[in-house]
Amino acid sequence: MEHSNFIRTIIEEDLNTGKHDHIVTRFPPEPNGFLHLGHARSIIMNYTLAKDFGGTFHLRFDDTNPVKEDATFIEAIQKDIEWLGCSWDALYFASDYFEIMVEKAILLIQKGKAYVDDQPAEVIKAQRGDLKTPGQNSPFRERSVEENLTLFQAMRDGKYSDGEKVLRAKVDMASPNMNMRDPVIYRIQHAHHHRTKDAWCIYPMYDFAHPLEDAIEGITHSLCTLEFEDHRPIYDWVVRECEMESVPRQIEFGKLKIANEISGKRFINTLVADGVVDDYADPRLVTLSGLRKKGVPVAAIHRFIHSLGLPKSEGETSLQMLEEEIRSELASSPRIHLVKDPLLVTITNYPGEGEMLTHAADQDETLMRDIPFSSQIYIEKDDFVVEKPNKKWKRLALGIEVRLMHAYFIQAESVVTDEAGDIVEIKATYDVQTKSGTDFNARKPNGTIHFVDAKQGVPVTYTEYEPLLIENADRSQPVDAILNPESMKTYSAMVEPAALTLPGPYFQAIRSSYVKRDDAHAFHRVVALRSSFKK
Repeated sequence: MEHSNFIRTIIEEDLNTGKHDHIVTRFPPEPNGFLHLGHARSIIMNYTLAKDFGGTFHLRFDDTNPVKEDATFIEAIQKDIEWLGCSWDALYFASDYFEIMVEKAILLIQKGKAYVDDQPAEVIKAQRGDLKTPGQNSPFRERSVEENLTLFQAMRDGKYSDGEKVLRAKVDMASPNMNMRDPVIYRIQHAHHHRTKDAWCIYPMYDFAHPLEDAIEGITHSLCTLEFEDHRPIYDWVVRECEMESVPRQIEFGKLKIANEISGKRFINTLVADGVVDDYADPRLVTLSGLRKKGVPVAAIHRFIHSLGLPKSEGETSLQMLEEEIRSELASSPRIHLVKDPLLVTITNYPGEGEMLTHAADQDETLMRDIPFSSQIYIEKDDFVVEKPNKKWKRLALGIEVRLMHAYFIQAESVVTDEAGDIVEIKATYDVQTKSGTDFNARKPNGTIHFVDAKQGVPVTYTEYEPLLIENADRSQPVDAILNPESMKTYSAMVEPAALTLPGPYFQAIRSSYVKRDDAHAFHRVVALRSSFKK
């Protein structure tokens, strides 16, 4: 499908004017956590734009902070991107360019565009001023080129401890853009790196490393979220002053934020540590690994991302939009009877041992299955009340008749309760003349419900996932104060035997949801069916 957006228009113009003859895009994650649905916008759009114009798509790990990074995250990120179907043409690491970055830092020193600062981080921060006050020059700003070269080499040689010295770009301490006020471009970190091991003890800062990485790889259009818009001047400054042959163009777009969902690494780490969720792949999270475990089809994510386009502004998006795409993708899944929280119904006038009712499991009726039926069946507890509450109640009640989907009309006659007074069984009668598929219009039932045969049905577990946060919760409160206590509920359930033999892992649980079969005796909800019913 063709999806127009302002970045596509820019690329088309660049190709038409001859500015570029080959498009190169990239997705540059920092390997310090797991990807979430917001990242999918950047991945899918960078990939799609490159492929639509016959270009190249890079995956590059921005591994410039060894304290927070780990090879585990690299493996997880690659798995997520592969799952999305966005195969990269080349795989790079920022650490591939550490030597080049040092050479460019030395070039800046030689040009009088960088200097070593001995001040601690908190002093440097205080000297930057604010939006109303210009920054103050560091007392080390006018060090000679020779002294700066000597000190920077000593930093690289490991002669100083962490934080003892930094290398800063010499730009403009009075700039209205805070990012231009002599930003730190190298810091000392005596930390083990997952790739370079202990070869380095100085590491480049993001605002210095990122534009160099793009330029080295020949990225033509460097797409990033709006939070980096104010960083574009320093991005362009680094490319220009480091005399890079290739000049990429940074373009910003709105970040994808999902309303009422948690995606921040810090918050998720807390949830994992507190045992609220199992890990980053918990199906209640909007991490890509969580969505994969939940069973969200990749095609639905792609359609969701493309339907939103690439806006120039930020705003929250409801997860219901993704759920609509999931329903569309799973619409042709085979239909099954799944009864959660089952309640026994004994049909007192049903003769014989039972029978098989043959019905289609799919919409085009090419996939048939036999549904067992006998004198004892299970229905959902929520489908029965003793007394019919109002005219809108279209399920079973005492003295009320309903249609069993694919079977017969039944009428509840009485109930059996336990010592606590809870209903454990319904006594009902059926009408043999109302068998599904026959032309019977003598009377209209009170509604249609589903069932599972008690004798041949299969006991399973059925899990439903809900948002982790209470709907419309005040996000200024601590996370633990706004957590939804019923974000995951597991039920005892019964399914018809065909649910274990029909092809594929996805099914439409009649009247309920689209579900995924995890194994022979475990199902979980991927997304609820559309419903106009209000509790």
